[in-house]
Amino acid sequence: MKKIISPFLPIVLLIGVLAGCGIDKKTSATAKSSSQKEVVLKVGAASTPHAEILKFIEPTLEKQGIKLDIVVINDGIQTNQQTANGELDANYFQHIPYLNQVNKDSGLDLVSVKGIHIEPFGVYSKKIKSIQDLSKGAKIAIPKDPVNFSRALQLFAANGLIELKQKQKDNFNFTLEDITKNDKHLQFIGVDGPVLVRSLDDVEAAAINTNYALEGGFKPKKDALIIEGDKSPYVNILAAKKSRKNDKNIQKLADALTTEKVKKFIEDKYQGAVVPAF
Repeated sequence: MKKIISPFLPIVLLIGVLAGCGIDKKTSATAKSSSQKEVVLKVGAASTPHAEILKFIEPTLEKQGIKLDIVVINDGIQTNQQTANGELDANYFQHIPYLNQVNKDSGLDLVSVKGIHIEPFGVYSKKIKSIQDLSKGAKIAIPKDPVNFSRALQLFAANGLIELKQKQKDNFNFTLEDITKNDKHLQFIGVDGPVLVRSLDDVEAAAINTNYALEGGFKPKKDALIIEGDKSPYVNILAAKKSRKNDKNIQKLADALTTEKVKKFIEDKYQGAVVPAF
């Protein structure tokens, strides 16, 4: 029996092939559109340990469609202003007393989204091996910003090197005028935080924030002459504008920073120089 081939069959097949191509293109376009929905969070952070911790959680956030743009900073006041005006989505470099002081001085509305870690504050020297070896009239460099200036004085007082007035309310604003006893006549000199490590060539000792000490090659638990305990009100935080505190993507960032995986990373990498606060 002779087979009859319809003259329309090739056209039908061609239409089917073109239709198939059309579906593939649509699927591809949908996939591309989906990938373009990735959210970018621009976060200002100190290089150590903050930016390192953020770098560690990048893969976790990428799985949730969030890409981190980590901006390494060296000016805390400017970073808070950039966060307030929207240049940065959030920042991660400071503790709550410092943030409160900047808000007060600059009229900003930044808030803590979540506490992440504590950096025990220490005193270092290139010239002496023990804090008891401080000479009379020794020059001591300490952070010049009011909150960390106060923090440094409290560390010296806690170790019996000076005595301070008793304060009933704010323990974050001690000044030189609050020193009631200073038998060694120690001279406390306010220095910008980022240059405290370099100041060690010119002074007998310096009280240095842990992030700067780590950047300078120190191992705080080993090298500090004296150091704060792990319990501290100076918890380093993820900060953002008050209006963005509950933004779902910033909350995802906060959650990613406070997992058991991050806790282990901090404990293993920093060996007590940085302590998880969650």
